[in-house]
Amino acid sequence: MNLSQMNKEQLIGFKNETEALYNDFKAQGLCLNMSRGNPCKEQLDLSVDMLKVFDDGEFVTGSGIDVRNYGTLDGIPEAKTFFSEMVGVNEDEIIVFGNSSLNAMYFSIQVAYNKGIGGCKPWSSYDKVKFLCPVPGYDRHFKVTEYFGVEMINVPMTPDGPDMDMVEKLVSEDEAIKGIWCVPQYSNPEGVCYSDETVKRFAALKPAAKDFRIFWDNAYCIHHLTDSPKLILNILDEAKKNGNEDIVYIFGSTSKVTFPGAGVAVMGSSKKNIDELRKSLGISIIGYDKMNQLRHIKFFGTFKNMCEHMKKHMAIIAPKFQIVCESLEKEIAPLGIGSWTEPKGGYFISFNSLPGCAKRIVQLCADAGVTLTGAGATFPYGIDPEDKNIRLAPTFPPVEDLKKAAYLFTICVKLASAEKLLSEM
Repeated sequence: MNLSQMNKEQLIGFKNETEALYNDFKAQGLCLNMSRGNPCKEQLDLSVDMLKVFDDGEFVTGSGIDVRNYGTLDGIPEAKTFFSEMVGVNEDEIIVFGNSSLNAMYFSIQVAYNKGIGGCKPWSSYDKVKFLCPVPGYDRHFKVTEYFGVEMINVPMTPDGPDMDMVEKLVSEDEAIKGIWCVPQYSNPEGVCYSDETVKRFAALKPAAKDFRIFWDNAYCIHHLTDSPKLILNILDEAKKNGNEDIVYIFGSTSKVTFPGAGVAVMGSSKKNIDELRKSLGISIIGYDKMNQLRHIKFFGTFKNMCEHMKKHMAIIAPKFQIVCESLEKEIAPLGIGSWTEPKGGYFISFNSLPGCAKRIVQLCADAGVTLTGAGATFPYGIDPEDKNIRLAPTFPPVEDLKKAAYLFTICVKLASAEKLLSEM
């Protein structure tokens, strides 16, 4: 029976039964983590042989660069060729960074804030700077803009991407709006892939601010969970069709392809933007880890081989997503107390509880030994207006632990929902 259709006596009985199950779990002393999108041990093991690629003693690239030495600020040519295919840009439209795409995003905003971009004055000199934030979204994006004192504006997500009517209206009317965060393929946390129309509308934006930029974090561009993945349009190609190529910064990395602690991050944009950012980059660093760049090239050989490598990842984690979704379908769907996404790629499942229950669910899970991403984290300032969205990350726990965690999560959803409905009677 749908929980909202129960009378008070039925609901009390349901709550008591669920509470007993919860206390049994709590007594087990579990210690499981579903809080971040971490690859599991089996995924990390897939790339261990990368650590042996220099056993041949060859440290000089085909272009003649000894990667053990100084220099090559924006990436060895081989890495630019390799990763330009992943990001969808030309070889003169890319910077190869260290292991963190988040660091590349931070750097881009830092340059805009301190020095200005596109021939405009620094963002720090404006009375107010604003960013559009599709919600639910990625908490670390929001933390970057919050750190710089940027005012964040929620933009609702749709099945095709952010509400573009709202985006177009806001950016065309308000010069203080300097950017928007986007995860265009398998969005974090909902797994939405932006439609062709959405990408084209982004590429054709006419913002009031000349220094407006789309922060296009294509983190999951090769992280598919099916053999027939949903692909998105190349935004830089579309922007060029509109004479608008300076509007977008594109980011990607191998953090969840090889090793999160030792991957390679890249940024693509128009040649004009790349040349501008390179000037500031050269003040702070002589060059990133060229040995790691070459290590990736020697290990994979071609971008196609890296895509084949990702099928091994899919074989490991796709069943984990299925475990969580099946548990929700069995335990939650009949009760009408939640909805969730079933993504075709990426790293997360987005769960929406009854309004006002998310914080309670996360706390119940924590008290029983399962750590989730904090309720509200998928919204700017950590404030979910309806207190209902929870990001689930199935990849890290071993399968048997994940089964326990998924079932415990459903118990916590049931208990929090019953408490909420009883409080409203």
